[in-house]
Amino acid sequence: MQKDICVVGILVDGRADRAPEVQQVLTRHGSKILSRSGIPDQSRKRGIITLTMEADESERRMLERDLQQIDGVVVKSVTLGPALA
Repeated sequence: MQKDICVVGILVDGRADRAPEVQQVLTRHGSKILSRSGIPDQSRKRGIITLTMEADESERRMLERDLQQIDGVVVKSVTLGPALA
């Protein structure tokens, strides 16, 4: 399957409580993650994580599904195009 470059945005409400579970999912999919950036939003007790991934569609969907199974986590992604060979 073709690998694409994807950007995945993750909003984590109740960041302190959910961070360990989110981290486990990200670690499980770590081989597909090229970069990760996180911003804590202290005033609202949430966190925002942005991932850049090189993954095929099924790999990206699996990450999204795993994250969305965690209460308080919202995931949105966009595929930018094929990865360079």
